[in-house]
Amino acid sequence: MPETIEIQLKKGVLTLCVLALLARGDSYAYEIASRLSDAIDMGEGTIYPLMRRMQTDGLVETYLVESSAGPSRKYYRLSPAGRDALAAQSAEWTHFARAVDAIVTPSAADAQAQGEPA
Repeated sequence: MPETIEIQLKKGVLTLCVLALLARGDSYAYEIASRLSDAIDMGEGTIYPLMRRMQTDGLVETYLVESSAGPSRKYYRLSPAGRDALAAQSAEWTHFARAVDAIVTPSAADAQAQGEPA
C-alpha cells in the first residue's frame, strides 16, 4: 500500500523541523521528539537515527549535561553547517510551499474562468 501524502511530507521536512527547533535552543533527543510529536505527530523512534545522521553530516554538535535524576544527557546544538542548512532549507521550503499552494488553492481568476462565483 502506498504511503499517504502526510507520511511523505513528514519525512521530507523532518530535518528542517529539527534544525528549526535547535535554532531556538539546544535540546536533547527525547525533548526534540516530544516537540515533534506534539506539533506534527511524528513518532519518537524516528528521531534517534536522524540525530545520528545529522551529527555524522556535521549539522549538529553534541555535549553532555549532568542530570540529578540519572545519567548525563546528550544535548544537541546547531553547528555552523547546521545554521547554513537551516537557512537554505527554509528558503527552499518557503518557495516550494508557495508554489504548491498556488497550484492547489484556486484563485478568484480561476473561479471566474470556470464560471463560478468569486
